[in-house]
This record gives sequence, structure tokens and C-alpha cells, in this order.
Amino acid sequence: MKDLTIGNPVKAMCSFALPLFIGHLFQLFYGLADIRIVGSCLGDDALVAVSATTTLNDLIVGFLVGLTNGFAVITARSFGEGNFEKVRKTFASGIKLGLIVSAILTAFSLIFLEEILLLLSMPEQHLTEGIAYIGVILGGMTFSMLYNSLAATLRAVGDTVAPLIFLIVSAFMNIGLDLLFIEVFDMGVAGASTATVLSQALCFIASLIYITVRYPELHLKASDFKTDLNLDKTLLVTGVSMGLMSSLVCLGTVVLQGAINKLGDTIIIAHGAARKVTNIFMLPFGIFGMTMATYCGQCYGAGKYSRIKKGVFAATGICWAWCVLVIIVSWTFVPVIIRLITDTQNEEAVKWATTYLRFDTLLYFLTAIISPFRNALQGIGDHTTPLVSSGVELVGKVLAAYILAPLLGYWGIILTEPIVWAFMVIPLIVKMFGFFKKAEKMTAEI
Repeated sequence: MKDLTIGNPVKAMCSFALPLFIGHLFQLFYGLADIRIVGSCLGDDALVAVSATTTLNDLIVGFLVGLTNGFAVITARSFGEGNFEKVRKTFASGIKLGLIVSAILTAFSLIFLEEILLLLSMPEQHLTEGIAYIGVILGGMTFSMLYNSLAATLRAVGDTVAPLIFLIVSAFMNIGLDLLFIEVFDMGVAGASTATVLSQALCFIASLIYITVRYPELHLKASDFKTDLNLDKTLLVTGVSMGLMSSLVCLGTVVLQGAINKLGDTIIIAHGAARKVTNIFMLPFGIFGMTMATYCGQCYGAGKYSRIKKGVFAATGICWAWCVLVIIVSWTFVPVIIRLITDTQNEEAVKWATTYLRFDTLLYFLTAIISPFRNALQGIGDHTTPLVSSGVELVGKVLAAYILAPLLGYWGIILTEPIVWAFMVIPLIVKMFGFFKKAEKMTAEI
């Protein structure tokens, strides 16, 4: 267990964040392996089917990840308070609530899957393969939720190394199973998604065994699962807030995907590849966002408010340094990276993916503020402002899908995110600096 309320803030955050970064980099291999192997083994038609459903996966599974991370914020506060009984109860209640929510989402998404994909303007010639791919992912989302619940709880008590190890093993397993199911068993795109779900299930089992052996403080009893309406309410408010924060962002991306799907197969491939690279480029922002949620949750629970300000500024500074590196890579090696990911011979797709990345990375300094600030606010109990910011993003992307894309084509999509970032960062800055002033007064009074 790692206490983030003591020691040098930068050192504490970086030691916490580094295993997270490496782990999530390997987690991205799930998607990259699917894209690369599908493109190489099954061709561009299958690649279109997978790319056109990615945002739907991000929307639904992303909500569950946000939900479990929200539960873990309460666990982190309890850990900061030194209340291990409450740590166990939040852990148990989080699993219980997560199972209920994931069951509802699984049933809804599978029942209406075809209608949802048609609503997203999925090309009809790719609909069957799209359903075969994403249907397996959505059917197995409970395994994703369970693993993320355990991983989030481990992070809440300061352990980021174990989830890293499990993810590395799972990522390599996913690649091997991809090749087995597609090349040997001839399962098509469903083989890629089956490999992903099976890898996540094994990752969950390994995490459960590790917690059982390593952390007696997290051993759950029947009484820990007893319904506590006040605790469940607190968990749901925080969890749903972070889940919605994630899903509103993804919903905006889903709406944009609907507009992109109308622009033809070349643009679908280009944007799918560009988003995979974007996920890598933006990974540190998300990592330091997750770090700030735990860091601020622990510090807030311990009453160390001035330490929160130091952490937020340090995280933002590190993210800005990463932005410089990303811009350099984007303007030099991106075409090579796109070809490596997709194995496509469509040079027009490579050109558009490169254009998207080279333009948008120039404005990454804005989104480097958004993620740390948004998660820090969640950590200190502000669940409204992050939702307002995410709502701004959703509205902006909806307007882009219905106005900019029809007028400007793919350039309308390229311009959208930087414009949206500029607006959504405003409420986060105002609220965060408001907390800093309040924290100074609270510290002075102490």
C-alpha cells in the first residue's frame, strides 16, 4: 500500500503514475493488436467494420471504467482517513453495484445493437462484421468491469505495480489469441474480440488471486456486502459522475463517428487509425488524471489541502512537457506509425490520418489541463463541474457532426476537438482555482 499524503508530491505522483502509464500502454495493445492483425489477415473491409464500432466500445465500456474509478475515489478517501473497515465496505459495495450496472448495460446494448450501429450510420455492407466484432466485446463487458474494479481498488490504496504486471501478461496473451482465433480457427473479426474478452477475464482472475494472497486488509466478508444506503448513494454519485464524465466525452465521439461513417471507407480507416494513435499520445493525460483522482482523494481525506495544489500544478507541468514531445513525433514519424498500425495500402487514408494528428496535437496543451483538473475536482468531491465540462464537449461535437462535417467534410472533424477543448477548459480552471483559494483559508485556520 502507498500513502500519497506524505513525501515529495512530484516523486509520489510519478512513482504512482509510471506503472499506470506502462500498464495502460500495454492495454492499448488490445486495440492496436486487433487493428493490425485484422488489417493484415482480413483486409480493409474487416478493418472498416472494426474501426466503425470502436467509439461504441469506448462509450459503453468507458462508462464502466469511469464508474469503477469513481467508486475507488471513495476508497482512496477512506484509506486517507485510515478507516480500513470503510475501505473494505466501499470495495464490496463497488463490486456489487458494478455487477448490477454492467448487467443492465450488457442486456440493453446487445438487444439494440443493430439499431445502435445503424443510428451511427454504420455502412450496411459492413454491418454483419461490425455486429460480430462489437457484440462479443459488449457481451463480455462484465469481465472488463470486474478487472477494472479490482485494479481501481488497488490504485486507491497505492498499488499500481500489480495491475501493470497483469496487463502486460494479458496484452501478450491477447496478441497470441488474436492470431490463434483468426489464423487457425478462422473466426474472422469475432476472433479478435473473443481474444480481448478472454484476456480481460484472465486478468480479473489473476487480480483476484493477488488481492487474496497479498492484502488481508481487503479480504471481504459477507457483512461487507450488506446494503448501506448512505454508502451506496455516495458511491453511485461519485461513480456515475465519473462514468458520465467519461461517457459524455465518448458520446460526443460516437456522434462524430456517425458523421465520419458517412464520409466513406477511406475516412473511416483514416480516423480509426488516427484515434488509435491519439489514444497513445493522450495516454499521459489520462494517467495523470487517474493519479490526481487517487492523490487528491487521499489528500482530501487526510485534510492536506495545500498538498493538492502542488500536485495539480506538477501534473499539469509534466503533461505540458509531454505535449512538446508529441508535436515533434507527430510532424516526423506519424505516417510510418499509421502504416504500422493498419498495414493498409490506402495512401489517402494515411494522408488524412496524418493531417488530423498534425493539426490537433498543436492544441494538446489545452487537453493537458483538462484531464488533471477534471479528475482532481472529482477527488475533492466536486462532481458537477467535470460533468459541465464534459457536457460542453458533447454539445460541441454534436454541432460539429451536424454543421461542420456537412460543410467542410473531414476538415470539419479535424477542427472540432481543438475548438471544443478551448471552451471546456474554462469551467475547470475557474472551479479549481476557486478551491485553491478556499484551501488556503482552510489551511490558515488550522
